[in-house]
Amino acid sequence: MTIDRPPTEAADADAPPRLTPAQRRAFWGSFSGWAMDGFNWTVFGLVLAPTMTELLPRAGIAATADNIGWYGQISAALFLLGWGCSAVWGPLADRFGRKPTMMASILMYGVFTALAGVATDLWQWNAFRFLAAIGVGGEWAMAGTLLSEVMPERVRERFGGLMHSAAYVGVLAVSIIYLAFGPELGWRGLFLIGGLPALAVFVLRRSTPEPDRWKDTAQLAAQRSFWQPVVEILTPPYRGRTLGNLLLLVVCVIGLWAGSTYVPTAMTELAERAGESHDATVRLAGLSSMTVALFTILGCFAVPRLAARLGRRGALALLYGFMIVGTVGAYGVAYPLSSIGLTFVFLPLLGFGGATFAVFTIWLPEQYPTRMRATAFAFTTTFSRWVAAAGTFLIGYGIHAAGSLTLPLTLTTVVFVVGIGLVRLAPETRGQALPD
Repeated sequence: MTIDRPPTEAADADAPPRLTPAQRRAFWGSFSGWAMDGFNWTVFGLVLAPTMTELLPRAGIAATADNIGWYGQISAALFLLGWGCSAVWGPLADRFGRKPTMMASILMYGVFTALAGVATDLWQWNAFRFLAAIGVGGEWAMAGTLLSEVMPERVRERFGGLMHSAAYVGVLAVSIIYLAFGPELGWRGLFLIGGLPALAVFVLRRSTPEPDRWKDTAQLAAQRSFWQPVVEILTPPYRGRTLGNLLLLVVCVIGLWAGSTYVPTAMTELAERAGESHDATVRLAGLSSMTVALFTILGCFAVPRLAARLGRRGALALLYGFMIVGTVGAYGVAYPLSSIGLTFVFLPLLGFGGATFAVFTIWLPEQYPTRMRATAFAFTTTFSRWVAAAGTFLIGYGIHAAGSLTLPLTLTTVVFVVGIGLVRLAPETRGQALPD
């Protein structure tokens, strides 16, 4: 089912995006917040091994490779569960505005990320990461909704892709820091640096405008039940597209955590097999994460053109295909061959395919009117983490049982194959204006 709305007039895609000062501030406010989120979630994959090595023995658990993989996956599942709880930011944004809700989410994940850096035991660390995830999950939905409502129609797609690349700019930034200073900072130092986003709240308060679209509905929103937007996205005519988006995002999340997140861990093991020094191992892990991030940024830049040429469905299916090839190559071929060089051949495919989320930054706002847009965005992008948490837990069990990353991570390609078949569950909105 598609939104009953006439397509927009063909715009000159090559016209220069002349933005107002308020629109530029909205873009950079959204971009910086999402970049800091990318920094946050990447820290987990980069320092998983050293964090578990220090904290597992304090819980009376030997820091073996199997235990690091198993308890690391439990931590990943708990993080995803926390991300799922962040769906509450959607109704808050539809009732009280995009700007204050975005600032609150940034403050929450900044504070608890910093606290994770001073955790004294494994479960305290997991608790702080769980609470940080509630903040992390809100930022994408808030930034994506705000930007779609502020940007002029002719450049909305373009800036949606650019905004989503911010997350991987954050990934690239933390990878560079880890590559250059990882041994000196340690895992605690990186989490403390990850708390810096809280300082950005004050900048965002001054510079980010509230969208006029939301202002026009604010009075109506105040008269409705707080949970009314949730009821609307789960009843006809929006229920089918909401559930379809939820399933497609589950595919994306499993791909992120099974594919990209384990790249540094896999590279660490490959470097250790090759007899590399500790410092060289740290730097190879950082370089692998940087490679994935760089190509995901390129993928986000490409998504607006892919979505315009192939449609939203076609662009998503193509990126799922990249993830299939990259995952099989990196974990099913290069990893069992203990080949660092061959792994780096497939990492660009994993990175480019990871731009799947940028499709949703453009696509989700087009499927819902303003009165429920933030709720729909938050609901589908956060509750998908709950479903995916079960999948990542099973992956962790598989790694623990098999004693290797190879088979469990390679089998995640089945999820992408299913995803390609499910793309028609969401409406094709290419050429349609953002609904009021």
